[in-house]
Amino acid sequence: MSVLAVIDTNVLVSALLSRRDDAATVQVMEAVFAARVTPLFSKEVLAEYHEVLRREKFRFSEELVRTFLGAVESAGVMVAAHPCDEDLPDMTDMPFYEVVMEKQGEGAYLVTGNKKHFPAQRFIVTPAEFLKILDC
Repeated sequence: MSVLAVIDTNVLVSALLSRRDDAATVQVMEAVFAARVTPLFSKEVLAEYHEVLRREKFRFSEELVRTFLGAVESAGVMVAAHPCDEDLPDMTDMPFYEVVMEKQGEGAYLVTGNKKHFPAQRFIVTPAEFLKILDC
């Protein structure tokens, strides 16, 4: 059975930049591509993925970005999230929070390298914490 997860953009970037196969972010993305994790996203989340991964500073090739995001989108589920009335430290993270809140009844997680940007909730986890959940 696949675990539902909203994957923060910083996890994608870290996975693509990593040179280590044992890095938690790389392992999270491998779990996505092995169908152990179903990524959840909204139009806003996908737009951020596309914009951030194409930033010049990362130097990812267009082919890599297109192939990687195509695989993420193929593995995932589009969610029409309702607005939340939460005040986040970084309000640009709201689309990720709204998607995970929309799917809380289905046990969804939000996987992020920046837990401090979100309220302290058991379903908001780091990549390393998420891997422990997957191993259970």
